[in-house]
Amino acid sequence: MASSSASHGPLAAYTLAELRERHSAKWREYPPDVLPVWVAEMDTPLAEPIAAALVAAIGRGDTGYAVAGGLPEAFAGFAARRFGWRPDPAHMRLVPDVMAGIVEVLHLVTEPGDRVVINTPAYPPYFYWLPRIGREVVQSPLALTPDGFRLDLTALERDFAAGAAAYLLCSPHNPTGLVFGEDELLAVAGLADRYGVRVVVDEIHAPLVYPGARHVPFGSLDAPASARSITLASASKAWNLAGLKAALAVPGVEARSDVAAIDAEVSESAGLLGVIASEVAFDAGEPWLAELMAGLAANRALLGDLLAERLPEVGYQPPQATYLAWLDFRALGLGDDPAGWFLRRGGVALYPGTKFGAPGCGFARFNFATAAERVTEAVGQMAATLVSRPRAGVTRALNAL
Repeated sequence: MASSSASHGPLAAYTLAELRERHSAKWREYPPDVLPVWVAEMDTPLAEPIAAALVAAIGRGDTGYAVAGGLPEAFAGFAARRFGWRPDPAHMRLVPDVMAGIVEVLHLVTEPGDRVVINTPAYPPYFYWLPRIGREVVQSPLALTPDGFRLDLTALERDFAAGAAAYLLCSPHNPTGLVFGEDELLAVAGLADRYGVRVVVDEIHAPLVYPGARHVPFGSLDAPASARSITLASASKAWNLAGLKAALAVPGVEARSDVAAIDAEVSESAGLLGVIASEVAFDAGEPWLAELMAGLAANRALLGDLLAERLPEVGYQPPQATYLAWLDFRALGLGDDPAGWFLRRGGVALYPGTKFGAPGCGFARFNFATAAERVTEAVGQMAATLVSRPRAGVTRALNAL
């Protein structure tokens, strides 16, 4: 049974043996001797109000078809408290998850063959789903600066001007953890207005922003592109509900007719338990979220310390949001797929950077939403794979002799 010790927070609630009893992708994709720090699942129990609501639903056999119920109002209240933004619940539409919502929205606001701009490195399912629905992916790389990744507005304007129909904005950004400032987003909105680009926004990580950064919902901007935008939002990442399937399409005032056109069958593909859990998360889950964020902030700092000590050549910019670290292994000379190296030689599963687009070569994503000792163990196992191997700089020096 999970520990309820508040002093250790939700990230420390389970032992490794308990986690290995889970049936989710994180714990079943790889053999039991592999330590998984790859996919975006957290090693936490459910927030108590969510668990209680789900137990009650099961007790009454409440497992029929989904309706949005009070979820839109709950999200609007959360967004008002958290971000100072209160979108109109009456115009939101239930969708199964954020990716399914993106696909449905792009079906409605673009045509087959249209170009959709994404910032790379980018969430891997974008590369699968957009071509599958006949849309062309345009990779607009983030700028890599000495201080880490940044939005490249010059590149974005170039790609908008080349004939883009839509821009799929991931905000906060996965995998880099960037939180875009209001000035940046207003600049994006200005470009979208100038070139007639519809903005579709994936804000699934919005609740997971660390102190020092502030999430600005694109839909809250005072700009025509914001009024024409559609945001996809969900409780799934912040409260670890991905398997329960519920999200919302949230339109700007000029996009309400587009969202209203989402077929009822799409909404019915959401999970009723997901709706119940998400409504409770947005209404009553903030105390648990605050405790989670404290643990994540500690792990974010711990990961930086461990890398500096054990793998100092690895580039690491602490994310401003999410529980995902985008690590630059290029100085180690491990090739395009360092995740493959650490899986084969260290028994640690990271998410391969190559799946995030061309700028992901030499990178990998590390999920630190777990107990501190497992973060420590993962970095230790990774470092151990390099003990008997010359560092890249040494190898280059030897090759030059």
